[in-house]
Amino acid sequence: MKHVVTSRSLATGALAIFGLFGTIALPSSGPAGALGHSPIRHVLLISVDGMHQSDLDWYVANHPNSELARLATGGAEYTNAQTPDPSDSDPAGTGIMTGGDPKVTGIYYDDEYSHGVFPPGTTNCSGPVPGGNVIYDSPDDLLPAVPDLLNNGSGNTFPSFDEGGSIYPGGIDKDPALIMNLSPAPQSGLNPATYPVEPKTCKPIQPWDFLGVNTIFQVIHNAGLRTAWSDKHAIYSSFNGPGSNGTSIDDLFAPEIDSQAVEPNGVPYPVDGAWTDDNAATKQYDSYKVEAVDNWINGYDHAGTGPKVGTPAIYGMNFQVVSTAEKLKSSPAVLIGPNAQGDYTEGPSLAGGYMTVNGQQVPGPLLQSALDYVNNALQQMANTIQADGETNSTAIILTAKHGQSPQNNAQLQRIDDGPIIAGVNAAWAAEHPSNTTLVVQEADDDGLLWWLSDRSQAATEFVKNYLWTHSAPAVNFAGQTITVQHSGLAEIYAGQQSAEFFGVSSVDPHHPDVFGIAQVGTIYTTGSKIAEHGGDNPADRDVPLVVYAPGVVRPGQTSSGVETTQVAPTILKLLGLSPWSLQAVQQEGTRVLPGLSQWH
Repeated sequence: MKHVVTSRSLATGALAIFGLFGTIALPSSGPAGALGHSPIRHVLLISVDGMHQSDLDWYVANHPNSELARLATGGAEYTNAQTPDPSDSDPAGTGIMTGGDPKVTGIYYDDEYSHGVFPPGTTNCSGPVPGGNVIYDSPDDLLPAVPDLLNNGSGNTFPSFDEGGSIYPGGIDKDPALIMNLSPAPQSGLNPATYPVEPKTCKPIQPWDFLGVNTIFQVIHNAGLRTAWSDKHAIYSSFNGPGSNGTSIDDLFAPEIDSQAVEPNGVPYPVDGAWTDDNAATKQYDSYKVEAVDNWINGYDHAGTGPKVGTPAIYGMNFQVVSTAEKLKSSPAVLIGPNAQGDYTEGPSLAGGYMTVNGQQVPGPLLQSALDYVNNALQQMANTIQADGETNSTAIILTAKHGQSPQNNAQLQRIDDGPIIAGVNAAWAAEHPSNTTLVVQEADDDGLLWWLSDRSQAATEFVKNYLWTHSAPAVNFAGQTITVQHSGLAEIYAGQQSAEFFGVSSVDPHHPDVFGIAQVGTIYTTGSKIAEHGGDNPADRDVPLVVYAPGVVRPGQTSSGVETTQVAPTILKLLGLSPWSLQAVQQEGTRVLPGLSQWH
């Protein structure tokens, strides 16, 4: 999907940024130190997961006096920005933090496989390296999900850990506001038993050490500046970067989004599920992270306690509320209360996803409410920045780790990939009795990534042929069962083709052996979600990207293609540090976003 300069920019007479300034080139070589004085001392980085450029366009057009409109029209807006491919939270999140695509970061998905490791739990690393799962996701939390509060009345909704890994006594399930007391180093609460094992040391690979390149947090921290970040899993301690010992992010606030959602009084939400299962719950969850950001702006730690340590040079968060409003077919949008008895109720359920208006797909009522929530939260942050006198020294970058697909309900086709995987393995075993399991790991959301026990071109072509020649049953938006050709795929890359797609050697241990681009609307699930991300279709990858920095970046739009990996070197440039400090910049030539004026 290609975006063009909209009537919004033409109406204000703004010229495309490329025409005004041209691209700022990186030096062919250079030091890792500072470039010189910059007026920017703080960068607030915001990822609104699931948000599309079309959502931003719609919101600004319908809310011209909103905070989102202020950022978009007052900043450099890149209307043809795309995420890395695949578009999952990882590798896309890692791309934002490193400037690199999977070929240099080594991150293809948050639950993937590597042919260059021993499986989790291995204690004897003798003999050939067999390969193993690399799952840096919520399963790596010691307590990824709490016991069912409705059934047994016990458990901690937000497990909290001290530096030694001990769990603080209970009570968070009764008072979820205690989430703000989470340790600033939640990586101490992760479970190394779930990590892949490094062949040479025979020890679990910490999530930050699995990265192939350094991160902005390392560069900024090593420059003596403070860093902070808030995300949805503690496993995003990976953003600390390799060799950091998990200490590059001075304050990492990462409450587990897959834990059970409870109302402010500790009563489970009616869905009795995770924070992503109810959009009102997601708003409550995101609000804790918004509170952390406000506390950082005010110079405190994420809990707002202790001595003032100063506003971080880089800080920010990801929002989940837009993502769940796109995925849920319907959900309450608000939590009402408390009443005189301290109880809460939910508002009526609203339709999730998109609706058709005048032939166009626009946000439906639940998604509109989610966008309003994000806008109000950004306004709150902006007000705090202004109150602290940091407006002229703070740059705000708004983007998204990923979009979501489909945006048209008529295209939805939900496919259970279990029978497909079983069918491939059975067909392979019939011809190869000594190898009964060909597919050893999969990451199927709205794309297909498979790792095989046999990496030969013959084996990968076998899989490709099976997928292409078999149909699959699917459930559409109306709940009807339909038949979908080619296992729900539009294109399939096998073996060497997959390596070439990602730009790596065929012996690279990390890339998927089979990579499939899904037909628009395909989601591999047995659930009821109506949208998903991780694939290669336009709605997966077309995201907003705005850099708001008055006096440094002039307002205007450009429709020239950029990638969210360019955020990383741009942040360093804004802070007066060398983009060349990033290893991905050196290896891929990732460029600073166009439109930054020079300073001395």
